Amino acid sequence: MKCGVIVFPGSNCDLDAYYLVRDVLREPVSYIWHEERSVDGYDALILPGGFSYGDYLRSGAIARFAPVMGAVEQFARAGGLVLGICNGFQVLTEAGLLPGALYRNAHLQFRCRQTYIRVENNGLPFTRAARAGQVLRVPIAHGDGNYFAGTALLEELRARRQVVFRYVDETGERCAAANPNGSLDDIAGVCNAAGNVLGMMPHPERAGEALLGSEDGLVIFRSMLDYFKALGGVRR
Repeated sequence: MKCGVIVFPGSNCDLDAYYLVRDVLREPVSYIWHEERSVDGYDALILPGGFSYGDYLRSGAIARFAPVMGAVEQFARAGGLVLGICNGFQVLTEAGLLPGALYRNAHLQFRCRQTYIRVENNGLPFTRAARAGQVLRVPIAHGDGNYFAGTALLEELRARRQVVFRYVDETGERCAAANPNGSLDDIAGVCNAAGNVLGMMPHPERAGEALLGSEDGLVIFRSMLDYFKALGGVRR
């Protein structure tokens, strides 16, 4: 599975994602500069965390117009796997590849700490190696992670099982104290209707080795690898 890590001016988690794919999963990976107009030859794309274009105007709003995003959109429409983490999640919502929007944290503070998220849908290419209801310990580091969707859209997301992760406490229960940013319905990650594009606010690439305090984030990347292998090593 060859992965491409999109790099925008201001990306700062691209190195983490690259390291996890190359040194932990031991799969081929390359950086893709934001000015590229093709993503041919890749099986999966990762839009990493950071502060693309300094988060000027609005998080992800400028990156959405980067030349590479046209190729990312075509890749996603063709069924390619696209994972947006933190700022990458913001970029995907701004680009219309994921539903909803991300706003300033409800408390207006940047938060960097461990969180617990519950797997709500384990039938996706990103979660097939997880158990339904499994609780993952994964860190966050963001100031604009407050997910919002209108009432009608929220009901649609629930009905179509597009809510992939929710913030919970360590026992797996939802509570206000476990939600670090005020996200609607405790949402920590959503997918598109086709299930091949995932955006999540916590950083699974920072929970890929025991040395980091948790290996729980690996389940997302191993799921992607398992999915690709199940296709016989050929992207749809």
